[in-house]
Amino acid sequence: MRALLLRLHVLDRVAIGLLATGLLCVATGLLPTDSASHAMTRIAPLLAFLGTVIVLAELTSRAEVFDVVAARVARAARGSYPLLFLLCVAFASVTTIALNLDTTAVLLTPVMLALASRVGIAPVPLAMTTVWLANTASLLLPVSNLTNLLASNRVALSPLGLAGRMWAPQLAALAVTMACLWLFFWRRGRRGGPVVDGSGLMPDMALSGPGAARAADVRADTADRYVPPAAHRPADPVLFRACALACAGFLLAILVADVPLWMASGTAALVAVAAFTVRDRSAIRLSLVPWRLLVMVPGMFLVVETVNAHGLHDLLASAVGTDGGPLGLFRAAAVGGGLSNALNNLPVYLAGEAAVPVGNHDQLLALLIGTNAGPVITPWASLATLLWYERCHAYGVRVPIRRLMGTGAVLAACAVGAAVAALALTR
Repeated sequence: MRALLLRLHVLDRVAIGLLATGLLCVATGLLPTDSASHAMTRIAPLLAFLGTVIVLAELTSRAEVFDVVAARVARAARGSYPLLFLLCVAFASVTTIALNLDTTAVLLTPVMLALASRVGIAPVPLAMTTVWLANTASLLLPVSNLTNLLASNRVALSPLGLAGRMWAPQLAALAVTMACLWLFFWRRGRRGGPVVDGSGLMPDMALSGPGAARAADVRADTADRYVPPAAHRPADPVLFRACALACAGFLLAILVADVPLWMASGTAALVAVAAFTVRDRSAIRLSLVPWRLLVMVPGMFLVVETVNAHGLHDLLASAVGTDGGPLGLFRAAAVGGGLSNALNNLPVYLAGEAAVPVGNHDQLLALLIGTNAGPVITPWASLATLLWYERCHAYGVRVPIRRLMGTGAVLAACAVGAAVAALALTR
């Protein structure tokens, strides 16, 4: 058993440990059965979304949909790395704002990773562009983040009303994110060309300061141009069209028809599974299901519910305070961002919302900024980051934890600080 555990990925061990701890809390009575049942009922649609959207992403990738999109993005930039950077930032930001940060993490990550090999840079800059903007670009609209829906209901703001209040914080967060991405990952000397090991997977990139890559992994950057790739032709056009239509239907369902996420992703996944059952049955296997996430998320919620039942609310109320002025805004955002990286942003926001005085709307929006733009340090800080990490792991792209946390800490402090300052200045 010990040997089996040692062979597991560190996040697999974290997932198993969280679920075991959560079940132990229920079994010992630390977490009342009613509270545990309520938590599981609340996250059931989330688990259904997780399971089905990952299956959809896996099969869509196998059908080469992401390769086609990546080639088109690379050709649109016409060989310019700075223009490619701007296109990738715009692509990730618009996807997050208009659709959902989890959609960005699942469907855009494979596009970005496929793009790396076509433009001659390492996959890490493109991967980090996706995960950072999935979090920091999720402030503007209720649909961008589940926490936004909760906050807009609490402060009685329509979608336009929330956008009217959060446009300045959103622009500030995006500006800081772009600066950090360019500084740590995209500028010359940091965006080294992809190096593939003997297994065909991208190797880890070591840390020597935030955003630094190992010298052996970096191709000399002597210019800001690359050779645009040829258009990509999928091997099976039927599978390509079926999965492309499934993804398009998923996006339209959640954007136009207001269909629940789990229902839209489930239907799209069924279409993809049916297409592969007919054309390539060997692709349908149990390993498509994201077991790690389906184990980690229930365990995480059970543990947080237990902590909440034994003093987290009082602790948050004391930490957040009742000051609705500028200092109170920064304080609420810092608490939200810090605890999100320690636990997870969704349960932290739910607990923090109850701790903010009812009339302190700006303080609640500052907490929202902290729990949206702040969870970029640890892999479990937000569901989007978990989904992104899962996609990177599935593609053989490994971002070392030290590098993720080192650069993420800089981004979190600067983006949250700038966004809260913008919120305070536009009151």
